[in-house]
Amino acid sequence: MRKRQAKKRPLLPDPKFNDQLVTRFVNMMMWDGKKSVAFKVFYDAIAIVEEKKQDDEKTALELWKDALSNVMPHVEVRSRRVGGATFQIPMQIRPDRKVSTAMKWLISYARKRNEKSMAQKLAAEVLAAAKEEGAAVKKRVDTHKMAEANKAFSHFRF
Repeated sequence: MRKRQAKKRPLLPDPKFNDQLVTRFVNMMMWDGKKSVAFKVFYDAIAIVEEKKQDDEKTALELWKDALSNVMPHVEVRSRRVGGATFQIPMQIRPDRKVSTAMKWLISYARKRNEKSMAQKLAAEVLAAAKEEGAAVKKRVDTHKMAEANKAFSHFRF
């Protein structure tokens, strides 16, 4: 077998919260292999979220997980050529792809914000996403709208 599926490497849980999802997020956020810097940025962001949050019954990490689930798309459009025309076909997303897409959007829209440090940017985006607002949530809404608009082509699924 030459073209088999690559094996999923097990991720080590992060040192502070003992959570694999955090490690996955930090790995996506990391630049130039600087993992300790990425971890510091994430933990600082969580500390800022802890200070700024309104409701006291949830921890900052739970807020971050809420933000992530609020950003997760459930459908996406894929391009497919049918007889010379390209159609945008709505498709369900695999669970692991949902998570990684949500992480990508959260990180990229945090980077585009205009606070001082990356930790502050990330904290602000997480707080916004936890309240169902912010650019990353808007991206999810737009993706869902796009899929809804192209529902007529869903019989072209592959």
